[in-house]
Amino acid sequence: MRLATLVLAAGCLAFTAGPASAGDPEAGREMAERLCAGCHAVGADDDSRHEAAPPLRDLAHRYPVVHLEEAFAEGIIVGHHEIPMPEFVFEPPEIADLIAYLEAVGRE
Repeated sequence: MRLATLVLAAGCLAFTAGPASAGDPEAGREMAERLCAGCHAVGADDDSRHEAAPPLRDLAHRYPVVHLEEAFAEGIIVGHHEIPMPEFVFEPPEIADLIAYLEAVGRE
């Protein structure tokens, strides 16, 4: 009985860790360079091309980037209108990769 409880608890912890724990930061970096670099700084020390577009490395300092999972899945919409941001909708593996990259670049 104790073993079953332990296994169940471990499974719950793995599940609640979310896709970010399974993501590939290198794949996320490639996505960011392809889709986001037109406006955002995507590296550890580059500048954003548009002033209203925060560097991606700053996102992890503003709030837990794992909270972006739902927005990435449903289509992220931003609150600024100076620069219209395309509405991206990502699949779960892509979300995990992008979240893993945002966490990694925020630590650099």
